[in-house]
Parts: sequence; C-alpha cells; structure tokens
Amino acid sequence: MISTQTSYTRAGSLDEALAAVAAGAKPLAGGQSLLPMMRLRLAVPEALVDLQAIPELVGICDGGDHIAIGAMTLHRDVAANALLQAHCTVVAEAASGIGSPTIRNRGTIGGTLAHNDPHADMPAALLAVDATVDVRSASGSRTIRIADLGVDYLQTSLAEDELIVAVNVPKDAAASAYVKFHRRAIDWSIVGAAAAVRGGAVTVALTGLGTRPVRATAFEDAVNGGQDPEA
Repeated sequence: MISTQTSYTRAGSLDEALAAVAAGAKPLAGGQSLLPMMRLRLAVPEALVDLQAIPELVGICDGGDHIAIGAMTLHRDVAANALLQAHCTVVAEAASGIGSPTIRNRGTIGGTLAHNDPHADMPAALLAVDATVDVRSASGSRTIRIADLGVDYLQTSLAEDELIVAVNVPKDAAASAYVKFHRRAIDWSIVGAAAAVRGGAVTVALTGLGTRPVRATAFEDAVNGGQDPEA
C-alpha cells in the first residue's frame, strides 16, 4: 500500500460524527469495503471519521411492527439475532453467509448499504421485505425505502453529509429465505435471490443482475396473479 496523507478521527458520539461528515470526512464503518478500495486507489479520502465507538448506532430492538437494527451492528450479530430469525428470516440468513468469519466480525449492516455493491447480499434481502433506513445529517433526519437507496453502481441516494443510523425491517417476513451462487464461501455472490411471503403475496429481489439489487417484478406478477405484494 502506497501511503497517502489522510486524517483520522474516532467519533465518540453521533453528533461528533455528523459534524465531521459535514466537514468533508468519509465515514468508516467496518472498513471491509472502504479500506480495500483505498489500497487500490479507488478511494482517496482526505479525512476519515471512525464510527465504531458510537454506542447509539449498535444494537437490535423490537419496534412493535418492525425490528430496528443499528447501522453499526455487525453482520454476525444480525445473523444470530433471535428476533430476526423468527420474524424476518431472510435478513438473518443473508447476514450468515456474508464473506468470511473475519468479514462478518467486522462488517456492518449500515456499511454494506452505504457501499451499495451490486453483488452484496444484504441489500437484496432488505429489498425483498421493503425495509427502510433512517438517515441523519447535522441539519435533520429522514427515512428512505431500500428500493430508493441504491441508485447505481456503488452509488446511493444519501447526501454527502448523511449517515445511515438504523435499518427497519418488518416483522411479517418469517416465511422468507436467501440463497446465492458463488465460487467460494468467501467470494462475492455471483447471483443471489431473496424471497418473502408477506400478506399472502410473494416478493423476490435479486443480487448480481444489475448495478443495484432489483425486484423480480415479472415473476411476482405471475406468482401473485396480479396482486400487488406491497398492497
């Protein structure tokens, strides 16, 4: 790795992190995507703000009709969570197969969504259940549907000064699953499919078939007989 000058800040609170991002710092979550890109010179940030010491961004809790997952929650914890295994199986299954144990022990759910690699597992799993993300900036907050988060290859609808703070998944997707094809367990998925039965209708989202995860709308129409899966 050829060194470049990059300043580093370890934020102790969300407000501190938001101030750093507003000043131009690149957020560092688990580092499993950003650091390899920096080694390859595909990303050369002048400043980094580390989010790992912000307790309010970690954890999984019951939100009534949904499960709220803090953006800095590790993939391993998403995979092992009893609430998700019982009520939104597809998300727990997708997390359990991400990369290697090292990646699952360091990577975060918010980090993979902000990176938006079209071969990542979690975005498709969340798209299948129509999850949402809560985002914050120094000037306010908003909620974005997963369907509207990814816009192109490695690009999202997040503003430069926004951070994902939580992911919200419904509790009506117990009948759901995620499967993928890959050469080795540690490799990116070549293709993957997330399916869920919600309210008597089937939803399917696919990984690896475009610049972002996509819904298999023609298949959904055929299986559901024209019923809107989100109605």
